Amino acid sequence: MKSLKNDLKAWLLLGSGLGMILLLMGYTFYIAVAQSFGLHNISGEQPHFTLLYWKTVLSDSVFQKSLLYSVKVSLLGAIFSIIVAYPIAMWLRKPIPGKVTIITILRAPMLVPGLVAAFLFINVISYHGILNESLVWLGIWAQPRTMQNDEFGWGVVILQMWKNIPFALILIGGAVNGLKTDLLDAAANLGSNAWQRFRYVIFPMTLGAVQVSFILIFIGALGDFAFYTIAGPRSTYSLARLMQMTAYQFEQWNQSAVMAMMIMLTSAFFTILISIIIRPLATKRGDIK
Repeated sequence: MKSLKNDLKAWLLLGSGLGMILLLMGYTFYIAVAQSFGLHNISGEQPHFTLLYWKTVLSDSVFQKSLLYSVKVSLLGAIFSIIVAYPIAMWLRKPIPGKVTIITILRAPMLVPGLVAAFLFINVISYHGILNESLVWLGIWAQPRTMQNDEFGWGVVILQMWKNIPFALILIGGAVNGLKTDLLDAAANLGSNAWQRFRYVIFPMTLGAVQVSFILIFIGALGDFAFYTIAGPRSTYSLARLMQMTAYQFEQWNQSAVMAMMIMLTSAFFTILISIIIRPLATKRGDIK
């Protein structure tokens, strides 16, 4: 009886915060769904169920281009962030001089707001920015070149990497540091070399952290607004930018709700896809050759 009361108190304490979060998230999600199907109209029109807004958005070439662009940049940002973070996490696992200072410097980008980082990046790569002027002064380039707002979106990818590598380091570094040294020593005693230990022991056992890092970075990048707006191409909009324009400039809130739903559905699709791809890799069977 006493245990039941303690459990009830714990749930009541948890419910005060969790209930508010679920209420706000649930209501926001409901509004987005209702607006996308015409069941809630901010303009005051009579609510009625319709698929017109979905058909309008999905058939729009501007939206299709924005979707492909946002997915492309978000995937590249997540992949490259993990590719860079993984070897750094492996390196930091070893006892090295100044390790705390190095970790502090690597985590510094997490303290810089995205909008500030985007403006700093533009100042560095602009036509008369630090990078262009330095390359001209060194004689590598005869004259400055235009590098900002490139059509492919490499500027946004670099910004996503700069911002998300520290986050990936925390998750992957925690998984790498959690590996027991005895396990790696046992693998070495059985005749495995460094590559085999990484392939058959370290990599499968840290794939959970890689999966979480990839999913969280991808979702954050897909819905990002500052990096795409400041450093992205001028001929292509990101989903977040197009959604903002549709709602506030064109006052088409129903179409904007459809775009919000597509961002969430795209995030869910790639979350499931990454889980399906990574799950078999986390288990290695057979003899080490």
